[in-house]
Amino acid sequence: MKTLYLAATLALATAGNGIAWASAPAAAPSSQAELTVTFEQIEIPEGQILLSLYDNEAAHDANGKPVRGAMAKVEGQAVSVRFEGLAPGRYAIKAFHDVDGDGKMKTNPFGMPLEPFAFSNNARPEGGPARWKGASFDVPAGASETRIAIQ
Repeated sequence: MKTLYLAATLALATAGNGIAWASAPAAAPSSQAELTVTFEQIEIPEGQILLSLYDNEAAHDANGKPVRGAMAKVEGQAVSVRFEGLAPGRYAIKAFHDVDGDGKMKTNPFGMPLEPFAFSNNARPEGGPARWKGASFDVPAGASETRIAIQ
């Protein structure tokens, strides 16, 4: 049942329901943050990475609404996504490699993921998706980056 929860959470988190896909309008330039997320160790150089960016523990751990989402075409062993106009703060990422490009995470009959997935900080699943405590990281004002290995 917990593996079904993992797959459902990843699929719903990246499904695009109400996600602001484009960069938000800029706040004051001195208080903006820009985050570049690079996914590495991609074994199948096709499909797309779908990801959700969360700015609070409640939304992240309860599969709530992400603050942003993105999709990046995979054409090699690494792909990057940039988020602009973020408020500095603490964030976490849930992602999966949609190898077949159908926009959904494939699962087996028991709900276990059949497509690669990842969490920020390379956090490990905990009976479902990684928790905020392990996946969250600080994004300061200005430019920053994080790297995530696809599992």
